[in-house]
Amino acid sequence: MASSSKRTRWQILATLAGCIMSLTHGITLGWFSPTLNLLLSDKNPFGDPLTISQATFAGSIVALGALLVTFILGWPLDFFGRKIVMYATAVPNLIYWILVYVGGHVACLYVARFMVGVSGGILLVVLPIFIAEIADDNVRGTLSSLLMLTLCAGIALGLIMATYISYYVLPFIGSSMAIIYMLSIIPLPETPQFLLKRGRDEKAEKSFYFYKNLKRKSPSDPIKEAEAKAEFNTFRENVLGGNNTQKAHCKDFFSKAALKAFGLISVLLLGNTFSGAFAILNYAYEIFSNLGSRIDPNTSGSIVGVFQLLGICCAVLLVDRLGRRWLLIPSLVGTGLGELGVGLLKTFASKQFLSDNGWLGLALICFVEYIVSLGVIPLTFTIIVELLPAKIISIGTSISVASYSILLFVALLLYPMLIKNYGVASAMFMSAGVCFFGAIVLGIFLPETKGKQILQ
Repeated sequence: MASSSKRTRWQILATLAGCIMSLTHGITLGWFSPTLNLLLSDKNPFGDPLTISQATFAGSIVALGALLVTFILGWPLDFFGRKIVMYATAVPNLIYWILVYVGGHVACLYVARFMVGVSGGILLVVLPIFIAEIADDNVRGTLSSLLMLTLCAGIALGLIMATYISYYVLPFIGSSMAIIYMLSIIPLPETPQFLLKRGRDEKAEKSFYFYKNLKRKSPSDPIKEAEAKAEFNTFRENVLGGNNTQKAHCKDFFSKAALKAFGLISVLLLGNTFSGAFAILNYAYEIFSNLGSRIDPNTSGSIVGVFQLLGICCAVLLVDRLGRRWLLIPSLVGTGLGELGVGLLKTFASKQFLSDNGWLGLALICFVEYIVSLGVIPLTFTIIVELLPAKIISIGTSISVASYSILLFVALLLYPMLIKNYGVASAMFMSAGVCFFGAIVLGIFLPETKGKQILQ
């Protein structure tokens, strides 16, 4: 156990360094909701009070920024490398905080929110790939889950900070975190996979020894030195084998393995976005108001956010023990059952019953957020990277995140329309149906990817 902990030391520290940016990005996302009242008022730092249409556009343009950047990110990842692109994640985030501080015109708000999307799009593509390439197979799931854990923690932190910290102080905190992130990844070498594919064998060997915490020269223990060398040679053969060093061509995206991966990823992304996980948090006030509970909707939303974090924390502890399937499939089924329960409660319970038993709707929503955070939310991007063939992993991940942005944008637009026109039950029944569909398809066809070598 001690030797395993020693071996993964730099893998953990490198992941935590990268997660500083996911925490920072979460704060930028959490900033918008509590600041919206200020933006709609006469004290709006961006000029005249925002209209409802302007506020809606400012909220949705984030998805556009993520969509545009993820479509073109595959080439920079394969040309410049993972680390250079990781630096690029912080730049739009810094621009965001500068524009928030300067304000002056609504166009600055639009650009700032667009930059949030760009930063998030880069983050969700490069960090899962970086973690997957530096992590040992037995800890890859745990380390990958930290991305969503810190992102959700950042959103919660952003909600609190934007509520209680001065508007003009928060940009200094946010920009400082982005700078700390950039400084913290300076000592980290490029991933050994990328270096080998670019023909930089000596740097790749140094990087491999760094992340595996091995010694290149060990005069006192020549056996360990030989074992380390043999491990790198095996790793090198796996990376360079199977034409993985050649550029990806169109036909590589239509191979049997690639088409199966993209098919499973499509169902996985559909289950993630239309499970209602993020929509419930975004529209918590409307949902709880629709359920007729006496409990303050904002208080209920905060409680639900706590259960989401709790679920992701449990996922981090369990993912490399139980595997991906044993968390993902029950998570989809449990989420569907919980949402079905909410829909049935709203459909058949009287207004008086809902008012007197407001805790019941809250408990069901908390269950939904906990169970969806136990598998669907933290594992989606981990499984995407593990499913894709190594040759198309960069471009394939970019395409997947772009598709995720589109589906999430549609889901966040559809949810309030369903709630307003047909009631919260219709939204819950829709999400439950998507979850059951995903559980059936993925339960039949999704292979277990725990411990899979992403080189192959």
